[in-house]
Amino acid sequence: MTATVQSELISAIRSIPDYPKPGVMFRDITTLLGNPKAFRRAIDELVHPYAGTKIEKIAGIEARGFILGGAIAHQLSAGFVPIRKKGKLPHDTVRIAYSLEYGVDEMEMHRDAIQPGERVILVDDLIATGGTAEGAVKLLKQMGADIVAACFIIDLPELGGRKKLEALGVNVRTLIEFAGH
Repeated sequence: MTATVQSELISAIRSIPDYPKPGVMFRDITTLLGNPKAFRRAIDELVHPYAGTKIEKIAGIEARGFILGGAIAHQLSAGFVPIRKKGKLPHDTVRIAYSLEYGVDEMEMHRDAIQPGERVILVDDLIATGGTAEGAVKLLKQMGADIVAACFIIDLPELGGRKKLEALGVNVRTLIEFAGH
């Protein structure tokens, strides 16, 4: 990806200081999603390394991962699997607890969403501390998924999430980085 494309994506993301708490710079991708050219470019860049390869499912983490994952699944002719917060799915589910900055939460997916050995890409908008993505990776592996990659538009490398996923043997693809948190 060229520096021009990276610059285009960075300029399409709104930065909101002191949200959700003082000292945090929130990276809001809704402006990127609302910009047709930037949205298309981000999806194309996330899809490009996997075009022409066999990917059966895209797993998206609630909620922005649903938007990105749906578009990526369409481009790769793959199915889409939502990974949601506990209690939001209507059928038989599998669940895993994962660590948050200030506690523990649970996420789940339908028990029949992934078959053992299916090639899966995990998608979300941003990787920070990696707790949520790490939980999703463990949930997918518990179901027998062959995780091809975890893809994000934004990486906050100082927070170490990418390294957590790589330590689990997952290839991580990000498009842009922002310093800080």
